[in-house]
Amino acid sequence: MEHYTQLTQLIALTMGVAWASGINLYATLLSLGFMSQMGYIELPVELAVLSDPLVIMASGLMYMVEFVADKTPGVDSSWDAVHTFIRIPAGALLAAGMVGEVGLAAELAAAIVGATITSGAHLTKASSRLIINTSPEPVSNWTASFAEDIAVFAGLWAALNHPILFLILLITFIIFVVYMLPRLFRAIKTLFRKVSSLFSSRKSAAIDKQDIHL
Repeated sequence: MEHYTQLTQLIALTMGVAWASGINLYATLLSLGFMSQMGYIELPVELAVLSDPLVIMASGLMYMVEFVADKTPGVDSSWDAVHTFIRIPAGALLAAGMVGEVGLAAELAAAIVGATITSGAHLTKASSRLIINTSPEPVSNWTASFAEDIAVFAGLWAALNHPILFLILLITFIIFVVYMLPRLFRAIKTLFRKVSSLFSSRKSAAIDKQDIHL
């Protein structure tokens, strides 16, 4: 029974760090380092460096930078675009590191699954933010950002303390992502088409106006 509990918690934490990295990587790194320092979690050797005070301070600093950027309409989408190349590899590495002591095969499998979960979380966050930013008011942006911050900390806490509950919620999230991503991408495609059409109309109007003056 104890072995089953440990295995469930390991799976939950492995998938949890991958999911959380796709939403806010620096909050994830900060949480893991802090929980290790406080003795709430014993990190594998591959991830033990996260509990180093210097790494915790660096993670905390980057979290504060992201905290501000993520709540600034327009800046958040640029930040997400850049972090496409940071969050996904980091999520895969963190997932692999969580099971590094089990064996190479488990490490590779965790990296593959972790990268997929991180990608889904990141793409859902980035695409939904892009759509939210079409609203002129900043309240919806701030609400989404604070909700994401809370979800990361609460999710990692649940993965550590209530692994079965977290895994159920993660499966629900995956189903939600599979359902929503195609719709979000269609909405973004429509948005870009409208923006492109608007710029084309303005350009045509400017050319017509120039021809009239000539």
